[in-house]
Amino acid sequence: MSKRAGSSPSYGSGCEVVQNGNGTSSSTKVPPEGKVEPPKDKVELKKKVTLLRGISIIIGTIIGAGIFISPKGILKHSGSVGMSLVVWIACGVLSLFGALSYAELGTCIQKSGGHYIYILETFGPFMAFVRLWADLIAIRPAGLAVISLAFGRYILEPIFTPCGVPEIAIKLATSIGITSVMYLNSMSVTWTARIQIFLTGCKLLAMAIIILPGFYQLCKGETQNFQNAFQLESVHLTGLPLAFYSGMYAYAGWFYLNFVTEEVENPERTVPLAICISMAIVTCCYVLTNVAYFAVMSAEELLASDAVAVTFAERLMGNFSVVVPIFVALSCFGSMNGCLFAFSRMFYVASREGHLPEVLSMIHIRRHTPLPAVIILYPVTLLILWSGDLYSLLNFMSFLRWLFIGVAVLGLIYLRYTRPDMPRPFKVPLFIPAVFCFTCFLMVFLSLYSDPVNTGIGFAISLTGIPAYYIFIVFNNKPKWLLRLSDSLNRSIQIILEVVPADH
Repeated sequence: MSKRAGSSPSYGSGCEVVQNGNGTSSSTKVPPEGKVEPPKDKVELKKKVTLLRGISIIIGTIIGAGIFISPKGILKHSGSVGMSLVVWIACGVLSLFGALSYAELGTCIQKSGGHYIYILETFGPFMAFVRLWADLIAIRPAGLAVISLAFGRYILEPIFTPCGVPEIAIKLATSIGITSVMYLNSMSVTWTARIQIFLTGCKLLAMAIIILPGFYQLCKGETQNFQNAFQLESVHLTGLPLAFYSGMYAYAGWFYLNFVTEEVENPERTVPLAICISMAIVTCCYVLTNVAYFAVMSAEELLASDAVAVTFAERLMGNFSVVVPIFVALSCFGSMNGCLFAFSRMFYVASREGHLPEVLSMIHIRRHTPLPAVIILYPVTLLILWSGDLYSLLNFMSFLRWLFIGVAVLGLIYLRYTRPDMPRPFKVPLFIPAVFCFTCFLMVFLSLYSDPVNTGIGFAISLTGIPAYYIFIVFNNKPKWLLRLSDSLNRSIQIILEVVPADH
C-alpha cells in the first residue's frame, strides 16, 4: 500500500504529469509548440466549506434517525423522565467538550483526516494505521449501511402502509440511496454542500413539527407526565453509565468537520465557531424534542413505541403523520451524505501519507473531487448490506470509536507538554480534554464489562491491522511482479476515473 516516488504516471484530459524536485507531481498542459505552460486551474481540493456549510455538516451528521425513532435507551437506563432530560443535557455538554478539544486539534494541526491525522501526528503511524484499518474494513461501511437501511425503510413506509415493507424492497431502496450519495459526492463538492444545507434544514423543520405542537400541549396544561419527574426510587445508579453511553452515541458526529479541515475557509475561525453553534443547536433540539414527546406520551408509552415520532404524530396530527417517515428518511439521507463527504477525506489523506494505495489521493481533473476516495467503500458497503449481520458488526466496533477518539484527545494533552510552542489559534482549558478523555475511556470500559464477547470480537478485528501494517507498510522487499501489477492498476484506474495527483 505504501507509495514509491515516481512509481506511476498520471493521465487524463491532455494533462502530462511533471515530477517536481521535491518528488511531487503536477499536471500541465503541453501546447502544440512544445512549451510547457502551468495549468490555469490547479487540480486540488478547493476551500468551499463556509461557516454555514460547516454547521450543516455537523448538524446533518449528528441528527440521524435515532431522535425520531427510538430515544428510549436513555429513559430506560436513567429511570425517570427528569433524570433522562438531565442526561440529554449532560451528554450535550460532554460532547461539546469533545468538540472543543477537536477544535483546538483542528486549528493547530490544519490537515484533513480527523482522528487518523491527529493520532498520526501525536502517536505515530502504527496506531494511526490500526485505526484506519478498522475504519476501512468494518466501521465505516457498516455504519453507512445501517443509516442507509433506515433511509430505505422509512422512504418506503408511506407506500406500503398499513402493510409491512418487504425486506428485499428495503435493501433495493437502500442500494439506490447509497449509489445516489456516492454519485453526488463524486460529481461536485459545491452541490454536495448545498444539498447538505437543504437536508439539515429538513431535519430542523421535522424537529420543529414535533417541538411546537408538544409545547402547545404544555401550554394547555398537559403536564401530568412531568409530575414526580425525579422519582429517586426509580433511579438506578448502575444504569446511569449506560444511559450516558446511549446519549453520547446520539450526539456522535460532532467530529466530522475535522475530517475536511483543508477545505474549510479560514479554519482558525470557522472550525471553533461552527462546532459551538452546531452543538448548541443540537443540544437544544434534542432536549426540547424529548420534552415534547413527554408532553404527549407517558414514560411507559414512550418505552413501548418502536418509532416515537410516528406515535407522536398519530396522536396529534392524524393523517398528517404520514409525512414523518419521509422526514426521517431525509434525515438519514443527510447523515449518509455528510458522513461520506467527511470520511472520504480521511482515506484521501491516508493515501497521501502512504498508508493506502496512491490512487486514493488523486483528484478528478475537472470536478476537483477525491473520486477514488469517495467510491472506495461502495463495493464493501453493498457487500455488507446484502450479506452481513451489520448490526452485530456495529456492536463489535462501537467501543473502538470511543477508544480512538479518547486517544486522539489524549494526544492534545500530550502535545501541550511535548510541543508547548506549537501555534494554537484556538486553545481550551486543560480540564475540558481531561474530562472528555476520561468519559471516552469509561465508555470503553463499560463496553468491555457489559458485552465482553462482542467487544472482544471487535478488538480482534482491529488487531488484524497489526499484520496488515507490517505487510503493506513496513515490508519493503515486495516482488517486482507485484510492484508492476500495482503500477499498472494505478494507471488503469487513473485513466478510467480521470484523476491526477493534487497540485501542491
